[in-house]
Parts: sequence; C-alpha cells; structure tokens
Amino acid sequence: MSALEVGTVVAALVLWGIVSADSESIYFPPLTEILDRFAANWMFERVGSDVVPSLIRVIVGFLLSALIGIAVGLLLGRSRSLRGALGPPLEFLRNVPPPALVPFALLVFGIGESEKIFLIVLGCVFPILLATVDGVADIDPVTRDTADAYRIGGAQRLGSVILPAAAPRIAAGMRTSLSLAVILMVVSEMVASTDGIGHFVVEAQRSFAIADMWSGILLLGLVGYALNLGFALAENRLLWWRRAAARAARGAPGTPGRPASRPGRAGWGDRRR
Repeated sequence: MSALEVGTVVAALVLWGIVSADSESIYFPPLTEILDRFAANWMFERVGSDVVPSLIRVIVGFLLSALIGIAVGLLLGRSRSLRGALGPPLEFLRNVPPPALVPFALLVFGIGESEKIFLIVLGCVFPILLATVDGVADIDPVTRDTADAYRIGGAQRLGSVILPAAAPRIAAGMRTSLSLAVILMVVSEMVASTDGIGHFVVEAQRSFAIADMWSGILLLGLVGYALNLGFALAENRLLWWRRAAARAARGAPGTPGRPASRPGRAGWGDRRR
C-alpha cells in the first residue's frame, strides 16, 4: 500500500468522523460509536463464529470456480466446434442472476454450507471461464506456429505455451470473480444462515442495532480490500514475466519510455568505424 493510498483512507476517516461527530440520527451514528462497536464485535469476539465461516465460504467457492472455469475454458478455447455447441447454454446460465437461484439452492441443498458455496461458484465461474476462453482463443498465431514447428504438444504445450499466453486474461477474470465471491457470500448469508458476517449485518438491522450493522459493513469492506490486495500481490509474483516484458517494451527505441534517436544523428550502433 502506497503512502497516497494510506493518506486517502486516513483523510476519508477523518472527514467521516468530523461530519458525523454531532449526528443524532439513528440511521447514521457517529463514527466513534461505530468504531466502538467494531472493536467490541470484531476484535476476537466474533472472529471464530462469524468471520472464519465467511472466509472459508469465499475461499472454497472461489477456488472451485477457478478450477472449473479454467478447465472448461481451456477445452472451449482450443475447440471452435465446442464453443459453437456449448455457447448458447453457457450464455443462458451466465445471464441467470445467482440470487434468483437461492430458492432452488435451499430446496436442493437445504440451509448449510453446500447452498452457499453453490451460489458462490455459480456466480464466479463465468468470468473466469470466459476470460480463459478468450485468452486461449486469442493466442498469437506466431506462438502457435512456433510450437507446431518445434512439435510441442500435449501437457508440455499446455504448460509452456497456452497457459502462460492466456494467464493475464485468466488473472483478470479471477480478480473480477473474487469481488463477486464476497458479494454472493453476503447474499447467501443474509437469506438463509445462522452465522457469518452477512447474517450478523441483517440481524443487527432487524434489531435496530444500527452501529453494529455499520461495523459489519465496515468489516466487509476491509475483508474485500484485503482479499483483493492479497490477490494482486500473488498475481504480481506469479506473472513477473509480464512486468519484465512491459519494462523492456517501454525501454525499446521508439517507445514512449525511451525516445528514438534524432533524425540525422547516428546512434552508437549506426556509427561507421
């Protein structure tokens, strides 16, 4: 986190505290009261009962979505006929809002972990799947021809050619799905659950414990930010070669990062001995 990001967050909290200091509204309590309830609720008291179950649902649902989305996306991306055959049903499923399937999930799975993870997977798998399909289908033809020329096939082609070329798009789809996983976790816990952050928020709202409700909302924002930050760090580490290629491109002659030699003047490589 950069100093600018920290400064922005601190400034926003200070402004929020100043504006809400004299608030007498039941719906918008002072920030100091919200922070007091945050410390009382989330400083270890409800971590095991609410935070841990929510994080497990998000992580398990996200990982299952990534596994299914990448596997199916690789198959569809490498086969034009499969894309044509499975395209319409996948588009239909993609456009069904996952919250609309909450009644179906309750009927099939009941009130439990399976229902919540099912909703998370259903909503998160499609961004990863579509990003994988696009990444595999749009691999540079030169890269494909080079792999054919060197007779690279099978698992070696998948691991050394296809996945590295499609990895940036897959990572973009996974980041989108991670945000959706947090949203769907909250939705599933608000509708039918006995624990979790979403359950806590809706129960606090129903009992008019508004400061507690805001403390849960604040925690959800922090959880989402932490998950996104962790994913960004992992992405930068795993896709280090993409940053190296971008730096090399910026440093190449004629690119914005490094101006080309002036007309009429020979560079070091052009001087005649």
